[in-house]
Amino acid sequence: MVQSKTNLFDEELVINANIFKALSHPARLSILQFLAQTRTCITGDISDQIPLGRTTVNQHIKELKDVGLIIGNTSGVKTNYCLNPKKVKEVSQLLIILFGKLNMRECC
Repeated sequence: MVQSKTNLFDEELVINANIFKALSHPARLSILQFLAQTRTCITGDISDQIPLGRTTVNQHIKELKDVGLIIGNTSGVKTNYCLNPKKVKEVSQLLIILFGKLNMRECC
């Protein structure tokens, strides 16, 4: 069995890495873009908007929900999916801070 060594790192780094992992698939970026462009919550299936099957899209939505970028409310058999503006802003700030720390003068 392969053990993860993420426990060797600061909790904040692990959380941020999980967010970036969720953002590392084009389908997930497409879902986020679609939700941002619609500017409203979507009820039901959005697989018509993404070139993947319903089950695959739902799995990608789950990954985005797990890191908090999407919020979903279930009402009966329907689920409303929305961007989580608070988390989107938080991730945006995270990127600014991270790349600010990485901003280096020319090297080599």
